[in-house]
Amino acid sequence: MDIIYARGEAAAAEVHEALPDAPSYSAVRALLRILEDKGHLKHREEGARYIYLPTEPRGKASRSALQRVVQTFFEGSLSSAVAALVDAEGGKLSAEELERIEAIIRAAKSKSK
Repeated sequence: MDIIYARGEAAAAEVHEALPDAPSYSAVRALLRILEDKGHLKHREEGARYIYLPTEPRGKASRSALQRVVQTFFEGSLSSAVAALVDAEGGKLSAEELERIEAIIRAAKSKSK
């Protein structure tokens, strides 16, 4: 998905070439087909090739995926997920990252009043 989002669209051969330690070409094609069956990709035909495109913008897809991760691994607790991310960084967040997180928290507090 990263490759297709980065390029906007890609054929199976382009995805295969861009993957480090790529599996076989047929495995890449099978994965693209699975992603299409699950609704993450769509395709258009260009001659004999299928050109794959994402079905939703990257931001929307990332939010949806993150919500599933929070639900699956953190029992729906956003604070537990954030704590795990901060702990994973060893508490070494840059001043810019801390400011951004604080601004997000302030905005969330003002919305909940």
